[in-house]
Amino acid sequence: MHDAIPGGHMARDRKPSRRHRRAIAASVAALTVSGVALAETPASAASLPKGHDVSSHQKNVNWSKAKAKGAKFVYVKATESTNYRNPYFNQQYNGARNAGIIRGAYHFALPNKSSGAAQARYFVRNGGAWTGDGWTLPPALDIEYNPYDSRHKCYGLKKAKMVSWIKSFSNEVKRLTGRRPVIYTTAHWWNTCTGRSGAFASNHALWVARYNSADAGALPAGWSFWTIWQHDNSGSLPGDQNLFNGSGTQLRKFARGS
Repeated sequence: MHDAIPGGHMARDRKPSRRHRRAIAASVAALTVSGVALAETPASAASLPKGHDVSSHQKNVNWSKAKAKGAKFVYVKATESTNYRNPYFNQQYNGARNAGIIRGAYHFALPNKSSGAAQARYFVRNGGAWTGDGWTLPPALDIEYNPYDSRHKCYGLKKAKMVSWIKSFSNEVKRLTGRRPVIYTTAHWWNTCTGRSGAFASNHALWVARYNSADAGALPAGWSFWTIWQHDNSGSLPGDQNLFNGSGTQLRKFARGS
């Protein structure tokens, strides 16, 4: 999925083309770390609440159809850097809620463009706010390999600077919304670009992207379990396919901030 932004650039959503699809049943092994079952993970991934994430590529989503196909939650791309807002955000974000789907907003980070605090402020002003109504997921930070420059996968930032950038974003989101952001990433990017930082695991929920068998069991440094797992880039729901690591009741509590 790609989003157009000013200047003619294209912002790639979270799925490099080299990743191969994996069915849930073939990926149950990915629910363990070093052979130990992750916290609150049932024997079968099929029992977990299904969700998805969308951006402008999905345009005007048929939310009643998504609901009928089992969608319990969705994350909607709101912003990128400080100069792009998803033009379909209102239809997607409000449409999901009107259909009875728990929804949240995410920001695609470009740490080489501006400070973490500046991007957090732009995000919150343009869809990333939060309310404890039980229908709004905490704001999410999508931080991954640079889609615009493969030579600078970590955006030209040294590991300590990257950690500081994420802390700045998180602190500002917390100040403005009362919630710490969910962090979306891959184990490989996180361990490479933050130097295996464990500074966020204690108070940031993990949304891990893990598609293929080579990633099975891998989590970013510091986290011992995931809250949301993006396991495929296509399926029955619009956009990327996700699972929540808990029950439906726990999903609603997570939204409320309990």
